[in-house]
Amino acid sequence: MKIGFAQSNDIDGWIKLLELVKDNFPGLDMEEYKKGLSTRILEQGALVAKENDMLIGVLLFSRESKELEFLAVHPQYRRLGTATALIRYMLAIFPKGSCFTVITYREDDPKGKAARELYKRIGFMPGELITVFDYPCKKFIYTNE
Repeated sequence: MKIGFAQSNDIDGWIKLLELVKDNFPGLDMEEYKKGLSTRILEQGALVAKENDMLIGVLLFSRESKELEFLAVHPQYRRLGTATALIRYMLAIFPKGSCFTVITYREDDPKGKAARELYKRIGFMPGELITVFDYPCKKFIYTNE
């Protein structure tokens, strides 16, 4: 598996992957997402994981707010370390002492079980309860040490 910054020629593969997992992201507006993706690619805030040139994982983050904004892995490549590798690659970009946030589903939501376990295993700590797109969520916080 190779991880690196997304390029504009990754957009089609990214959108194909997104089509496979979009039901896991309530409130996702595909047209707005595509616009934001192009911007993040230009800002080097988009990472891809590839296996034999196939896009198997994607991650969007904000350099400014230090927020992990989106993470998805192809269903056939889950539980193989792809998500962990993408997150660790992102964290390594920033200096020690940087704080990151990610928003995921609340504890009682079965959709977020795997994501919560992943974030906790990496070292993210549970934060405040919030609502995003009229959906109950939870913020997790990580300090890069």
